[in-house]
Amino acid sequence: MRYAAVTLVLVALVAGGCASSAAQSGTPGPALAHNVYFALNDNSQAACEKLAADCYKYLRDHPGVTFFAAGPIVETHAREVNVRDWDVGLHVVFASKPDHDRYQQAPAHHQFIEANSDNWKSVRVFDTFVQPDITH
Repeated sequence: MRYAAVTLVLVALVAGGCASSAAQSGTPGPALAHNVYFALNDNSQAACEKLAADCYKYLRDHPGVTFFAAGPIVETHAREVNVRDWDVGLHVVFASKPDHDRYQQAPAHHQFIEANSDNWKSVRVFDTFVQPDITH
């Protein structure tokens, strides 16, 4: 019984958080996880730190962003299954696809590209529709 009550409270909190995120963005729909992996021409620690800092400077405060993080690859994770051909990862979750689409056109997004693209060897983008797991 106690487990059921805790589960019910958690489900209500998660559902409320999702509803408020969509309401804040003004657009209903599934959330969109936007994961970007940058391989750099100059992949020194200083260059990786600069790119991560610029992610925060230019990309963090867009409407509809519900989660934001950027940082370097974890050097100590080198198992067979770890993909190692990148240097800096960017992870943004938007409340909806329209929020993501507006972000792509935002002046700050274009400023980020202008300020950093000269050092990009490659950029890979993985976009996924996501929803919270309310079953656990």
